[in-house]
Amino acid sequence: MKCDIVLAGVGGQGILTIAAILGKVAVAEKIHVKQSEIHGMSQRGGSVFAHLRLSSEPIFADQITDGTADLIVAMEPMEAMRYRASLSATGTLITDKTPLVNIPDYPELDGLLDEIKALPHSLLLDTAELAKESGNTRNTNIVLLGAISNFIGLEPSIIEKAIAAQFASKGESVVAAAVKAFQLGRDAK
Repeated sequence: MKCDIVLAGVGGQGILTIAAILGKVAVAEKIHVKQSEIHGMSQRGGSVFAHLRLSSEPIFADQITDGTADLIVAMEPMEAMRYRASLSATGTLITDKTPLVNIPDYPELDGLLDEIKALPHSLLLDTAELAKESGNTRNTNIVLLGAISNFIGLEPSIIEKAIAAQFASKGESVVAAAVKAFQLGRDAK
């Protein structure tokens, strides 16, 4: 088992929460894990990304080189395309289709979405709609985590337990909504 994932987004969207949950699952399952993250100006809505490497064999580097990522997962389209060079020829790009326009020269959305659709393997999601359906509009990152789970070879029930542990201090309704968001992301096509 080997899966190299580039997670990308804007500060405050929950990219690092996804990496933390998957990292905890990997450790619990005795899977080798390396994580590297860049916060940048995350507290101001700047770009945030993390490299997450999972493997049944030892991992010696925490960075993913260009052209080798199995997955690029982004909270919005421009961030997805920012890291496109990291994607392997057989890799999959998963992104929310809704932009977070935080710069004055944000690229034209239709063009971005067309570029993503032109990739051999891509999945565009309406994470806001799915999060709303889960009962908590803040669960957009957990929707993406559900989509990720279809590609990484980890047992979904174990990821659900990690999600429950991550949000346990916030109450049962928050946990239930997060688990539902995860399931909705798993089912999204």
